[in-house]
Amino acid sequence: MRAIVLDRPGSFRVAEVPDPTPGPGQVVVKVDACGICGTDLHIMDGEFPPTPYPITPGHEFAGTIAAVGADVTMDLPVGAPVAVDPSIYCGHCRRCRAGRGNLCENWAAIGDTIDGAFAEYVAVPAANAYRLPAGFDGQAAAMVEPLACAVHGLRRLGPVFGDSVVLTGAGTMGLLLLQLLVHAGAGAVTVVDRVPDRLEVASKLGASRVVGDIGQLAGERFEIAVDATGVPAVLQAVSDLLDRGGRLLVFGVSPAEAALSVSPFRVYNDEITVTGSMAILLSFAPAVELMTSGAVDPRLLLSKPLPLEEFGEALRRVRAGQGIKWHIRPS
Repeated sequence: MRAIVLDRPGSFRVAEVPDPTPGPGQVVVKVDACGICGTDLHIMDGEFPPTPYPITPGHEFAGTIAAVGADVTMDLPVGAPVAVDPSIYCGHCRRCRAGRGNLCENWAAIGDTIDGAFAEYVAVPAANAYRLPAGFDGQAAAMVEPLACAVHGLRRLGPVFGDSVVLTGAGTMGLLLLQLLVHAGAGAVTVVDRVPDRLEVASKLGASRVVGDIGQLAGERFEIAVDATGVPAVLQAVSDLLDRGGRLLVFGVSPAEAALSVSPFRVYNDEITVTGSMAILLSFAPAVELMTSGAVDPRLLLSKPLPLEEFGEALRRVRAGQGIKWHIRPS
């Protein structure tokens, strides 16, 4: 089969590699679509320490069952469409035993630490494959993984019914978070982004107001602030917009050395809550339901998928901020 092989940071190729076969407890998935996200860029640049090289990246994916291990008893027949949770937790460390698998001390993930889905086929644990309705669009199905991250973020944030929200960043994750906020009954949601086309999509997806510069909100106060950019200056600016009793969700990934200046007196006196959200935790099945029921619709986010041979071009478009969500269609 053909796959992207990243030999070392900054160097990849389309290669012929052996077809995977299902090991114990595994299925093989024929990949229909695999999304490119910020983590993939970090892996490409050698900035994601858990990643070994060489590796086939790709962790946001969906496809159909191509082969089933002899000991698999789940209802996953050949030809069934599935979305795949890439998370692999050890199950026995202190974090896993406390129900915090996303913080697993031995954390691994398909496409991040073991070969992933920028390939025609990939072997995965059967327990990580979630069956989808027949005929469900494969590119939309590949959006279940990022949606599962957003679902975990909203759970971390807590109830939002009727609360005013400012959301910074109208990329893939920001627009998924927007839909979840609206679905959960949030009050007016103001979305901030510098890209007019993304703000137009945000308006179509339920934003009450869109703003091109966070400076335009100076003097306003919000009960909830959600940052989906990871840009330290943006995070600082949006945290300063919190009203008394406000809650901040740090969702975007900032550089490890970045710092946020928060007044301890204000945290005490105004009862400010700062919450982080990392990856997926028991949120994949709800994401499947939200996607397949139509409660969350990814179609306005999607660009036409590109073949494996245009992987480099897809990376270029992501880095340039073109479009919103790019997928590779290997087959």
